[in-house]
Amino acid sequence: MPPVPKIEAQPVPYPKPVVGAPNMVTILLDDIGFGQLGCYGSLIDTPSIDALAQRGVRFNRFHVTSICSSTRAALFTGRNHHAVGIGATQETPFALPGYSGRLPKSAIALPRILRDNGYNTMAVGKWHLTPQAEYSSAGPFDRWPLGLGFERYYGFLGAETNHWSPE
Repeated sequence: MPPVPKIEAQPVPYPKPVVGAPNMVTILLDDIGFGQLGCYGSLIDTPSIDALAQRGVRFNRFHVTSICSSTRAALFTGRNHHAVGIGATQETPFALPGYSGRLPKSAIALPRILRDNGYNTMAVGKWHLTPQAEYSSAGPFDRWPLGLGFERYYGFLGAETNHWSPE
């Protein structure tokens, strides 16, 4: 029997962000309106969000939907929520275009783009983009946060968890 060849381990070259690339933190708040934040002129006291807004970038031309899943789909893909199949929450698919309740694999997610360009990516909290039929620990996992480009995730997949009193 011939000897087994010796193979030297090679480090995997991970991409690094360009010098001077900005740090990014995106905060998505459900069930809150543009006019309910102090940084946009509300009388409601929101000091922590106002402090973040003071040091960061604030948008004044944007669109969100009235429900969480479609807002997340639009934010993470950069596309209209109907164009990526999330016209309603992912638990309520319809037999109509734009309402499949499943992000297509062709919808490149922002976290994947950032990760592939050297950023570290993490999601925390409610995800609400994985179809309920795919919640199983057996997968498939391509519509879970890690399957869409996040390197780490701490939270819950749907809207069924009580984050005020977790068990």
